[in-house]
Amino acid sequence: MPDRMKISEQITVGAQPSEAELKAMSQDGIASIINLRTDGEDMQPISPQAEADLARQYEMQYQSLPVSMSDADASLVDQFRKTLADAKKPVFVHCKLGKRAGAFVMMHQAVEAGWSGEQTLKKAEEMGFECDNEKLESFVKDYVDQKAGKG
Repeated sequence: MPDRMKISEQITVGAQPSEAELKAMSQDGIASIINLRTDGEDMQPISPQAEADLARQYEMQYQSLPVSMSDADASLVDQFRKTLADAKKPVFVHCKLGKRAGAFVMMHQAVEAGWSGEQTLKKAEEMGFECDNEKLESFVKDYVDQKAGKG
């Protein structure tokens, strides 16, 4: 998966941005940042608090919604979907590498579009998302099927 992937005119997902990238995003019109990383994850050059401070300095809204795949459940995806809906657009959603961010955005898109879990996984693959984690793949499929009333 590339560092950044534009899902729609309103949503881009990707990996942890650097301070310089946050500044560039604000100059490119990104209005909000949603960070799915937990505090203290490995390879975390900017803490969520420091990132919040930088985002506000660059006049972007900032939300931290820590997602650990070992603790992820449907209520966390529901909370993410509300956070995404309330965020000023366009929004950049990130985690460490972009996989969690991509999965959460795809689940949102799928429920909005009425896709099945299998359709969601297929569309994600077509877009270039690489899901090499069986647990994440199953989580995405089950959530979408449950919310779409197909499961």
